[in-house]
Parts: sequence; structure tokens; C-alpha cells
Amino acid sequence: MMQRSLYRKIVLILGSIALTIPGLVIAAGDISGWEVGSEYNELYDPKERDSIKGDIVKFIKVTPLKGMAPGTAFILDEGGGDQVVVHVCPESYASSRETGLRRGDWVKVKGVWADIGDESVFLAAKIRKDNDYAFKVRLTSDGTPFWTMTPEMLAMEKAAVE
Repeated sequence: MMQRSLYRKIVLILGSIALTIPGLVIAAGDISGWEVGSEYNELYDPKERDSIKGDIVKFIKVTPLKGMAPGTAFILDEGGGDQVVVHVCPESYASSRETGLRRGDWVKVKGVWADIGDESVFLAAKIRKDNDYAFKVRLTSDGTPFWTMTPEMLAMEKAAVE
């Protein structure tokens, strides 16, 4: 009887682990170079938060640093001829279509400035299209990327945005 109870507990624990790990892999996709602690992610300093606004000119694919997985980004026209490249997330987390944003949308972007090579870019945390829609990719408090979170943590954060 005691062995049967122990056996059931082991099966439940191993089953839980087996169900959790594939979810993490599916949620993350290829995020090479976009992980917490990576050179790229260290560029995001939540103490240096800023915001910019303007019209989305077009979406582009970026590879911020050598060896990184491709990412989703867009060019933002701030008006007066000033254009900024805004990095959103790894493409495996969300493609341009999956962001819910479109060329021509007027948006307000919260995030931080970063110098990559000889270019100043804006690393997005939250993109608000209007009062009814926002696409958030990082925690405001510490800049943790959503693509590195467990499915449960991500569900809680997405529910908080809506």
C-alpha cells in the first residue's frame, strides 16, 4: 500500500514536469540572444524608461546582434522627419501580424533607448495603439521579457493588460 502511494506521487510529479516543459519550449520558440542575461537584454535598463510616439511607417525584421534569432521591429515616424527603429520582440514570440499593429497606426511606445553598433534604437516594453489596445512585451517593474516567462506568468500579465 505504501509503495503504491509513493508510486502515484512519483507518476504525478513526473507527469506535471512532462506537461510543463513542452509548454515552455512552445512559448519561447527560437529566442537565441534574446534571453534574460544576454548581451542584448542587458541593454534594457528599466530605470531609464522613456516614451515616444508617432506613426508606424513599416515593419522590419531585425537581428540586433550577431548570432541572435530574428526579431520583429518597426520604423516609427515621430514627425518632422525623425524616424526611430523600435525593437519589439523575437519573431518567434510575435510576428508583425501577431502584434495587432499595422502600418499607419499612431502609437505611443514605452521602453528604453539603446545604442547598438552605431545606431540608437528604442527597445519597446509596451505599445499602445489607442485607449482600447496595447501590446506589452516586458514587465514595467524590471523589464523582464514576456517571451522568457512561463505560460502561467504570461497569462496573468496578459490578463492584467486587458
